[in-house]
Amino acid sequence: MDNKSSTPRITCAYLSQYVGKLVTVVGKVVQLRGEEATIDADGTIHAFLNREAHLSANNGVQLIGKVNPDLSIKVLSSVDLGQGVDYNLANAVVEVTHRYKPLFMYEN
Repeated sequence: MDNKSSTPRITCAYLSQYVGKLVTVVGKVVQLRGEEATIDADGTIHAFLNREAHLSANNGVQLIGKVNPDLSIKVLSSVDLGQGVDYNLANAVVEVTHRYKPLFMYEN
């Protein structure tokens, strides 16, 4: 049995391609409201946080979560990356991983 899986890095533009799948997103926390966050990842993403999430507005964040049918993300894991995030570099990594999928992703 082959249990290979990956959590591809995506930006907002790729959400619709990954509904129901786990993904990794790097972006900027634009707004926090209870257990919800608005993330700028080359577009606006709404994220539903878990209780372990400790994020700060205007900081970078890495989220791992499942894409919902409404294109929001149910967060399973989050890391506050602080202020020094190079978002252009993060977006470039996403583009490279999608251009060369066989090197970075398992697809079933």
